[in-house]
Amino acid sequence: MIKMNIKSEFIWLESVIGSRKMSNIIWAILLLIGATGFLLTGISSYLNKELIPFLPNTILFTPQGLIMCFYGTSGLFLSIYLWCIIFWNIGSGYNELDRKQGIVSIFRWGFPGTNRRVRIRYMLSNIQAIHLKMNEGFRTRSTICFKLKNQQYIPFIQISETNTLQEIEQKAASIAQFLNLPIEGI
Repeated sequence: MIKMNIKSEFIWLESVIGSRKMSNIIWAILLLIGATGFLLTGISSYLNKELIPFLPNTILFTPQGLIMCFYGTSGLFLSIYLWCIIFWNIGSGYNELDRKQGIVSIFRWGFPGTNRRVRIRYMLSNIQAIHLKMNEGFRTRSTICFKLKNQQYIPFIQISETNTLQEIEQKAASIAQFLNLPIEGI
Protein backbone atom coordinates (compact mmCIF):
# COMPACT_ATOMS: atom_id res chain seq x y z
CA MET A 1 0.00 0.00 0.00
CA ILE A 2 1.42 3.34 -1.04
CA LYS A 3 1.15 6.01 1.61
CA MET A 4 1.05 9.49 0.14
CA ASN A 5 2.01 12.47 2.26
CA ILE A 6 2.15 15.95 0.80
CA LYS A 7 3.05 18.95 2.90
CA SER A 8 3.45 22.46 1.58
CA GLU A 9 3.22 25.89 3.16
CA PHE A 10 -0.60 25.92 3.22
CA ILE A 11 -1.77 22.33 2.55
CA TRP A 12 -1.10 19.09 4.42
CA LEU A 13 -2.45 15.98 2.66
CA GLU A 14 -1.95 12.62 4.33
CA SER A 15 -3.33 9.28 3.15
CA VAL A 16 -4.89 6.83 5.58
CA ILE A 17 -4.49 3.08 5.18
CA GLY A 18 -7.78 1.29 5.52
CA SER A 19 -8.44 -2.40 5.96
CA ARG A 20 -5.78 -3.61 3.49
CA LYS A 21 -3.33 -4.31 6.27
CA MET A 22 -1.16 -7.40 6.39
CA SER A 23 -2.70 -8.41 9.74
CA ASN A 24 -6.21 -8.40 8.25
CA ILE A 25 -5.08 -10.49 5.28
CA ILE A 26 -3.39 -13.02 7.58
CA TRP A 27 -6.55 -13.24 9.75
CA ALA A 28 -8.73 -13.70 6.66
CA ILE A 29 -6.51 -16.54 5.39
CA LEU A 30 -6.41 -18.27 8.79
CA LEU A 31 -10.16 -17.93 9.22
CA LEU A 32 -10.81 -19.34 5.74
CA ILE A 33 -8.54 -22.34 6.33
CA GLY A 34 -9.95 -23.03 9.80
CA ALA A 35 -13.58 -22.68 8.74
CA THR A 36 -13.04 -24.93 5.74
CA GLY A 37 -11.48 -27.55 8.01
CA PHE A 38 -14.40 -27.41 10.44
CA LEU A 39 -16.95 -27.65 7.62
CA LEU A 40 -15.17 -30.55 5.90
CA THR A 41 -14.87 -32.39 9.21
CA GLY A 42 -18.60 -31.97 9.87
CA ILE A 43 -19.54 -33.05 6.35
CA SER A 44 -17.23 -36.07 6.50
CA SER A 45 -18.87 -37.15 9.77
CA TYR A 46 -22.29 -36.90 8.08
CA LEU A 47 -21.19 -38.84 4.96
CA ASN A 48 -19.05 -41.22 7.06
CA LYS A 49 -16.18 -40.74 4.56
CA GLU A 50 -12.73 -39.23 4.94
CA LEU A 51 -12.82 -35.91 3.06
CA ILE A 52 -9.62 -34.75 4.75
CA PRO A 53 -7.04 -37.49 4.05
CA PHE A 54 -4.77 -36.91 7.05
CA LEU A 55 -7.62 -36.75 9.62
CA PRO A 56 -9.50 -39.97 10.32
CA ASN A 57 -13.26 -39.64 10.77
CA THR A 58 -13.65 -40.39 14.48
CA ILE A 59 -16.56 -38.12 15.44
CA LEU A 60 -20.28 -38.77 15.26
CA PHE A 61 -22.49 -36.45 13.28
CA THR A 62 -24.81 -35.85 16.21
CA PRO A 63 -23.88 -33.60 18.06
CA GLN A 64 -20.15 -33.03 17.26
CA GLY A 65 -20.39 -33.10 13.44
CA LEU A 66 -23.43 -30.85 13.46
CA ILE A 67 -21.62 -28.31 15.65
CA MET A 68 -18.54 -28.55 13.40
CA CYS A 69 -20.74 -27.77 10.37
CA PHE A 70 -22.24 -24.79 12.22
CA TYR A 71 -18.81 -23.42 13.19
CA GLY A 72 -17.47 -24.01 9.67
CA THR A 73 -20.40 -22.23 8.03
CA SER A 74 -20.20 -19.33 10.49
CA GLY A 75 -16.45 -19.06 9.92
CA LEU A 76 -16.89 -19.05 6.14
CA PHE A 77 -19.40 -16.21 6.38
CA LEU A 78 -17.03 -14.24 8.61
CA SER A 79 -14.18 -14.93 6.20
CA ILE A 80 -16.23 -13.74 3.21
CA TYR A 81 -17.13 -10.58 5.15
CA LEU A 82 -13.47 -9.94 6.00
CA TRP A 83 -12.37 -10.53 2.39
CA CYS A 84 -15.04 -8.07 1.18
CA ILE A 85 -13.81 -5.44 3.65
CA ILE A 86 -10.26 -5.98 2.40
CA PHE A 87 -11.32 -5.90 -1.26
CA TRP A 88 -13.32 -2.65 -0.83
CA ASN A 89 -10.56 -1.20 1.38
CA ILE A 90 -13.00 0.12 3.97
CA GLY A 91 -11.63 2.97 6.06
CA SER A 92 -8.99 4.15 3.61
CA GLY A 93 -8.90 7.75 2.50
CA TYR A 94 -7.06 10.91 3.33
CA ASN A 95 -6.85 13.83 5.73
CA GLU A 96 -6.48 17.30 4.28
CA LEU A 97 -5.52 20.38 6.26
CA ASP A 98 -5.85 23.60 4.28
CA ARG A 99 -4.67 26.71 6.13
CA LYS A 100 -5.30 29.03 3.19
CA GLN A 101 -9.04 28.26 3.00
CA GLY A 102 -9.30 27.43 6.71
CA ILE A 103 -10.80 23.98 6.13
CA VAL A 104 -10.02 20.59 7.66
CA SER A 105 -11.33 17.73 5.52
CA ILE A 106 -11.54 14.04 6.43
CA PHE A 107 -12.34 11.58 3.61
CA ARG A 108 -12.91 7.83 4.02
CA TRP A 109 -14.24 5.03 1.84
CA GLY A 110 -17.16 3.10 3.33
CA PHE A 111 -19.25 0.15 2.24
CA PRO A 112 -20.61 0.17 -1.33
CA GLY A 113 -23.89 1.98 -1.76
CA THR A 114 -25.19 5.51 -1.81
CA ASN A 115 -23.03 6.61 1.14
CA ARG A 116 -19.75 4.95 0.08
CA ARG A 117 -17.86 8.24 0.16
CA VAL A 118 -17.69 9.78 3.61
CA ARG A 119 -16.38 13.33 3.66
CA ILE A 120 -16.44 15.52 6.74
CA ARG A 121 -15.36 19.15 6.62
CA TYR A 122 -14.78 21.57 9.47
CA MET A 123 -13.85 25.18 9.47
CA LEU A 124 -10.52 25.75 11.18
CA SER A 125 -12.13 28.53 13.23
CA ASN A 126 -14.44 25.92 14.89
CA ILE A 127 -11.50 23.82 16.14
CA GLN A 128 -10.39 24.71 19.66
CA ALA A 129 -7.37 22.39 20.09
CA ILE A 130 -5.58 19.20 19.09
CA HIS A 131 -6.35 16.51 21.66
CA LEU A 132 -4.29 13.36 22.21
CA LYS A 133 -6.36 10.47 23.54
CA MET A 134 -4.54 7.37 24.81
CA ASN A 135 -6.37 4.13 25.63
CA GLU A 136 -4.21 1.88 27.77
CA GLY A 137 -4.95 -1.79 28.22
CA PHE A 138 -4.62 -4.99 26.23
CA ARG A 139 -4.27 -3.11 22.94
CA THR A 140 -2.81 0.32 23.51
CA ARG A 141 -4.29 2.75 21.02
CA SER A 142 -3.65 6.43 20.61
CA THR A 143 -5.84 8.81 18.68
CA ILE A 144 -5.17 12.38 17.67
CA CYS A 145 -8.49 14.24 17.78
CA PHE A 146 -9.77 17.69 16.99
CA LYS A 147 -11.54 19.29 19.94
CA LEU A 148 -14.28 21.51 18.60
CA LYS A 149 -15.51 24.61 20.37
CA ASN A 150 -18.72 22.79 21.36
CA GLN A 151 -16.54 20.27 23.31
CA GLN A 152 -17.04 17.52 20.70
CA TYR A 153 -14.05 15.32 19.81
CA ILE A 154 -13.50 14.31 16.17
CA PRO A 155 -10.96 11.48 15.65
CA PHE A 156 -8.41 12.51 13.05
CA ILE A 157 -5.56 10.00 13.09
CA GLN A 158 -5.38 6.65 14.84
CA ILE A 159 -1.82 5.73 15.74
CA SER A 160 -0.76 2.08 15.78
CA GLU A 161 0.64 0.48 18.91
CA THR A 162 4.10 0.21 17.32
CA ASN A 163 4.74 3.93 17.67
CA THR A 164 6.47 5.25 20.76
CA LEU A 165 4.98 7.97 22.96
CA GLN A 166 7.58 10.41 21.66
CA GLU A 167 6.59 9.74 18.02
CA ILE A 168 2.90 10.21 18.87
CA GLU A 169 3.58 13.48 20.68
CA GLN A 170 5.76 14.68 17.81
CA LYS A 171 2.99 13.92 15.27
CA ALA A 172 0.41 15.80 17.37
CA ALA A 173 2.83 18.70 17.85
CA SER A 174 3.53 18.99 14.12
CA ILE A 175 -0.21 19.06 13.33
CA ALA A 176 -0.80 21.64 16.06
CA GLN A 177 2.10 23.76 14.81
CA PHE A 178 0.86 23.55 11.21
CA LEU A 179 -2.65 24.64 12.21
CA ASN A 180 -1.44 27.05 14.92
CA LEU A 181 -3.56 25.34 17.61
CA PRO A 182 -2.81 24.32 21.22
CA ILE A 183 -2.38 20.68 22.29
CA GLU A 184 -4.38 19.00 25.06
CA GLY A 185 -4.20 15.59 26.69
CA ILE A 186 -0.44 14.91 26.64
